[in-house]
Amino acid sequence: MRTSIFGLMAAPIAILVSAPAYAQDADIQEPGESSISVSANVALTSDYRFRGISFSDGDFAVQGGIDIAHDSGLYVGTWASSIEDSPTFGHTELDLYGGWSGEISSGINADIGLLYYVYPNGEGGAAGPSDYFEPYASISGTLGPAELKLGAAYAFDGQSALGNEDNLYVYTDLGIGVPNTPITLNAHLGYTDGILSPDIDPVTLRQSGAFDYSFGADYAITSNLTASATFVGVEGPSVDGISDDTVVFTISASF
Repeated sequence: MRTSIFGLMAAPIAILVSAPAYAQDADIQEPGESSISVSANVALTSDYRFRGISFSDGDFAVQGGIDIAHDSGLYVGTWASSIEDSPTFGHTELDLYGGWSGEISSGINADIGLLYYVYPNGEGGAAGPSDYFEPYASISGTLGPAELKLGAAYAFDGQSALGNEDNLYVYTDLGIGVPNTPITLNAHLGYTDGILSPDIDPVTLRQSGAFDYSFGADYAITSNLTASATFVGVEGPSVDGISDDTVVFTISASF
């Protein structure tokens, strides 16, 4: 989901997305139906932003993923994006993840899992390989017409790609559908204890205390095709000009 963790490294930006889009709750199984469902997504975005930071150096990025979910709530998936080419990370990010998602109380859903960031054609940096693990968890529900999510992702220490330090990212997402229209309004606020530029090795940049935020709108062109425009900003250290405020345009499809 990114070019390394937004704190010693930055992972569906989720501009209301938080990192790859993880598996959705499985549908109720009807007699004769398979207990396993497969879904896919593709997107073209004007700037791949992860927790406020551009991992495509302000350029377009091509993205896509596949999810496999069981009606028990267990799922696995993969998501990939083009990124700005660099010796440390190469030109591709590949995210592998798995976890469980389901209802834990009436109207309240939880999602917990483990994400592995892989840079298959990167050479790694001075700290070692660029790949690292990040467990995540979130809870979501509805409040009137709004959908609210609270989540956290924690990259534990002992991983050389993170300089053997840990990183915590916490966030909240809000979505409100505009009645009688195909438009959904979105907002996001996150906080990390660090930030990483994809152009700089993690050992050379250790900043602390950064907020990222975004707000925008999705327009459902069809049931499978969506266009969106999102303003993205960061309050914290400026990183090589790639943390500047911007508007990101994306068109995505799901299958």
